[in-house]
Amino acid sequence: MKRTLAMLLALCMVFALVACGNKTQESAGGSAPAASTPAATTPAADTPAATPAAGGKSPVDGMTVAFIPKVSGNSFFEAANDGAQKYAAEWGLTVDYIGSPDASVTTQLELIQQAIDKGVDAICISSVDATALDEKLKEAQAAGIFVSTWDSDVSPDARALMVSQGTASVLGPMLVEMGVDSLKERGVDVNGAVKYVWHFSNPSVADQNSWYVAGKEYIDKTYPNWVMVADPYYSNQDPAQSVSIGEAVLDAHPDVDLIICNDSTALPGQCQAAQNKGLKAEDVTITGFCPPSGMTAYLDAGVCTRWGLWDCGIQGAMGCYLAAYVSAGNQVHVGDTVDIPGIGSVQILANSDLVEGQATADVNNGVVLLPERVVFTKDNVANYNF
Repeated sequence: MKRTLAMLLALCMVFALVACGNKTQESAGGSAPAASTPAATTPAADTPAATPAAGGKSPVDGMTVAFIPKVSGNSFFEAANDGAQKYAAEWGLTVDYIGSPDASVTTQLELIQQAIDKGVDAICISSVDATALDEKLKEAQAAGIFVSTWDSDVSPDARALMVSQGTASVLGPMLVEMGVDSLKERGVDVNGAVKYVWHFSNPSVADQNSWYVAGKEYIDKTYPNWVMVADPYYSNQDPAQSVSIGEAVLDAHPDVDLIICNDSTALPGQCQAAQNKGLKAEDVTITGFCPPSGMTAYLDAGVCTRWGLWDCGIQGAMGCYLAAYVSAGNQVHVGDTVDIPGIGSVQILANSDLVEGQATADVNNGVVLLPERVVFTKDNVANYNF
């Protein structure tokens, strides 16, 4: 009996050793099937983990972005929010619209603080001033809230990425050539002494001012006989002020041929001012940038024949996606491409591609350009619903 028991114990020990050997071989790279997914490596505390796309709608699925326009109630910014909301629903991204009808630095500082207090993952903002928001946005980024800008920028070290409608070398001449086409329509000799003036927000709005500078340089080179009858007029993104300033332009320069309006408040305001004075497109040429929805009434009334813009809905959406993408822990460098679902691949450019001389940080800093711009006329405006 004891001998039998001893033999059984010995056999058990042999089986145990064989099983142990097989387990060691499998863990060293044997062909045993994987029964479960290995546990993910936990990142260091100071390294954000990228949100995985697997199992979710997109790399930004489940995140929240505060969308802060320059001013609420303006057709351009409302259309941008509409576009952001549309695409965000497809991405699983929440866009928290935080706006105000007051386009001031003080108000935007308060809105940024609201976003920080809410604990959003990222901020997408169109700035009313090129530098006045910098410190507050740096506070947000120090709290782990990455920032993108669109339409109007801040200092590059106060945000991650800027979604730009185009470089000044593209948009400045575009503004001028839209005016040229409309002047030709009414029989004005564009090689003669065309009298013109600019009307837009204010000098501190960096992008609009850069378009003015580039546009003026283009005029001086291409149409040297043109005469700028006054320094630019400013209406500070204020609808009522844009009309009163527009009337002041027409009162001071009743023989002006062309008024170029760089922003989506100044342009309809200037057109309303002309309409108030009984002027039409054959009397004075007015052009600039604005969504179709803000200008079709003046097109129908014969006050303006063409103006331009870009798809601000896509621009707002891109700004939200890229801010969330970086906040999710993804790193981008100049030269990288990012695939934005439903929109396409975009390339990260250096800040100096937008503003000459601007430095670009090694990681998560740069500019993304929209792919195209549009000139609206009676022939195509019905194709656009923003």
